[in-house]
Amino acid sequence: MKNIQIPEELFFNIIRYITAETNEEMSKELRNMVIDGLTEKLQKIIDRELYTTYKTAPTEEEREKARQKYLDSKGIPENFRW
Repeated sequence: MKNIQIPEELFFNIIRYITAETNEEMSKELRNMVIDGLTEKLQKIIDRELYTTYKTAPTEEEREKARQKYLDSKGIPENFRW
């Protein structure tokens, strides 16, 4: 199992959301901040995995497939790729 680092602000928001007894409005705002932060982190993990596969895949076909997925994930248009 790998360790994953998250920004300190996201960590504190998670703790505040889980433990805080705040009003409902603040709770929704914290929930959205936590969801956005975790979603962003998950996307970074996926991107890193695709990039690593692209660089270390054993065959040229697997490397190209991972490269295309990585570029798709980053939103690079087809006509801008080499």
